[in-house]
Amino acid sequence: MKESLGKVTIVDFWASWCGPCRAENPNMVALYKEFHSKGLNIVGISLDKDATKWKEAIAKDKLTWTHVSNLKFWEEPIAIQYEVQSIPATFILDASGKVVAKDLRGEELKAKIAALLSK
Repeated sequence: MKESLGKVTIVDFWASWCGPCRAENPNMVALYKEFHSKGLNIVGISLDKDATKWKEAIAKDKLTWTHVSNLKFWEEPIAIQYEVQSIPATFILDASGKVVAKDLRGEELKAKIAALLSK
């Protein structure tokens, strides 16, 4: 993950088949548009098994940040490393790569990102 770190990075675990994940995507798109120029990066990590459905979801939801998946469903090595038990799951990392918050949504997430980027 280190190569994609900005001032703040959101590691977002999701999947094309996950309704709550897809419902959250417009919020992530808005957050990225507002804060990317200030140093926010997002890395999407998919728990998909079907590459076509995964790529279609990225395009349809207009997710313009970096995406990775080993197409291994719950056996996704990065998800195992982060001990992800359910999705959507988000981890907010500071510039040093340390997890400073997790599973924030909506206004709570926006406020945390704004605060971290203002440091």
